[in-house]
Amino acid sequence: MRVYHFVNKEYGIQDLQKRRLKIARLHELNDPFELFGVEFSNEDIRSAFHKMKTELTKKRGLICFSKSWHNPVQWSHYADKHQGLCFGFDIPDHHLGEVNYSRKRLVIDAERLKNPGNITFSFAKRFLFTKYSHWSYENEVRGFISLDKETEEKGLYFLDFSDSLKLKEVIVGSESDITRQEISDSLSGYNINVNCFKARLAFKSFRVVRQRKESLWL
Repeated sequence: MRVYHFVNKEYGIQDLQKRRLKIARLHELNDPFELFGVEFSNEDIRSAFHKMKTELTKKRGLICFSKSWHNPVQWSHYADKHQGLCFGFDIPDHHLGEVNYSRKRLVIDAERLKNPGNITFSFAKRFLFTKYSHWSYENEVRGFISLDKETEEKGLYFLDFSDSLKLKEVIVGSESDITRQEISDSLSGYNINVNCFKARLAFKSFRVVRQRKESLWL
């Protein structure tokens, strides 16, 4: 599956140079309802899910992608107001899960939470892939990654580019001052063909599209 990851200039250039993406932790995400898409009127359910989130944050992180790079809102929110970058990756489908967007909180039977053994990652996956419907413009897919010493650096966690995270596109934001040379230098020695190009705002729609005039990207 071809998926897209938005990032600002500073971290985007670092990602290219070091061939990796940062793994986000559950408590770092910008949606406070992450894992909390459940109806919480029952105190036992509230308590169980807060504990579950705490435990999952210690063991797993995630990387979020979109199935499209054309939405200007995502460029504004996640790529520093169109000044950053968007990476296109080819990732095996079985490593990703599509987010389900819902207008209503999910209902769960509190009895299932009485046994702590029921609170497993497989049990939590339904809730980890559910978000409020107003986020649907992101068209999100996400991958969950186990946190271990191999992915850790100074308290942060990263996932290296690989056959399961294969960089195929680098898209430079329409308002970005990132040059061709900067991208070329950052990709120096990378032995996979990467399609690099500049974006622009569409003339007839509210979309971000490819800049076809190569001379306008220095």
